[in-house]
Amino acid sequence: MSFGAVARPWMTDELQMVRDTARRFFETECVPNQKKWQEQGHVDRAIWRRAGELGLLCAGVPEEYGGGGGSFLHEAVVCEEQMRALVNSFSINVHSGIVAHYLLSYGTEEQKKRWIPGIARGETVAAVAMTEPGAGTDLQRITTSAVKDGSDYVINGAKTFITNGLLADIIVVACKTDPTAKAKGVSLVVIETKDLKGFRRGRLLEKIGQQGQDTVELFFDDMRVPQANLLGGEEGKGFVHLMQQLPRERLLLAIGNAAIMQRAVDDTLAYTRDRKIFGDTLLHLQNTRFKLAECQTKAAFARSFVDDCVARLARNELDVPTAAMAKWWISQATCEVVDECLQLHGGYGYMQEFPIARMYTDVRVARIYGGANEVMKEIIARAMENG
Repeated sequence: MSFGAVARPWMTDELQMVRDTARRFFETECVPNQKKWQEQGHVDRAIWRRAGELGLLCAGVPEEYGGGGGSFLHEAVVCEEQMRALVNSFSINVHSGIVAHYLLSYGTEEQKKRWIPGIARGETVAAVAMTEPGAGTDLQRITTSAVKDGSDYVINGAKTFITNGLLADIIVVACKTDPTAKAKGVSLVVIETKDLKGFRRGRLLEKIGQQGQDTVELFFDDMRVPQANLLGGEEGKGFVHLMQQLPRERLLLAIGNAAIMQRAVDDTLAYTRDRKIFGDTLLHLQNTRFKLAECQTKAAFARSFVDDCVARLARNELDVPTAAMAKWWISQATCEVVDECLQLHGGYGYMQEFPIARMYTDVRVARIYGGANEVMKEIIARAMENG
């Protein structure tokens, strides 16, 4: 039992059952396939359907829409177990934690019943397309346009760094429906990719980490989408919808990184117990003990902060600045802890066969995606300035 395996204040018997199911799934059905997925740059579609069969997709979505009928806590447990197992080749966070909740929170009743059940079963893979080659965190500057023509929108533009983009069957696309407006000109349009004229997937992007997770470019060339696919049926609400969901999304990132941080400490503790140096174990050296003590302290602080944020979100009290704090600090601390743990592995830490090596390259992007950490600090500073 790891030092980090302590009782969580929000854990229940039901959530423990979800955790057990998720752990078995990731360890027995995903971990053995990680190398294959890394080499091909994406998962097999069947793994999505398997996750759906086990109830691990849309666990926090009401049963009437095909979900598990649980809460954010159920999704948090799945997220923790996925990241603890270092299975990052497909993003349940994007699929269930983000896209499904855009649809649930802002979709019309017809849209919810049309799209969410397939997402929950894993038959429909979901993605969200916000980032553009010339517009990352600043979503007000996106240029992908959606122009009305008859009963359709004609969409033109390009998106990049799209997670789940290769296999996605539906994609929530951030568009400008009013190019003269800034935030109020942004709308979210759901596209169904099968046989969609004018829709094109670009190449699989080669990354330094998370190589099994498909990340692609998307191109829209006079792509026609029914106006009925406008999320919620009202233009100009996209930016507000995106901002309202950010605390939830950034907390999921913090939860995942906290789990990786503890995994790094646990693996390194086990390695240093067995590794012999100067006639004794590596763990016996004071430097090793002090470094591991520092790393475990950061992991404990991260877990405590996550638990507090989870409780706040459950009470609908998690604000944007606090979620930004969790996202930037925990992602930064995870990078620091993983770096220290790799150092304690010595040369073996640089070998791909050791999990710490993959953690080192995989976690670096956490300081960038979900809003760069510098932007998180600006959000916090503005909240402080405004009292």
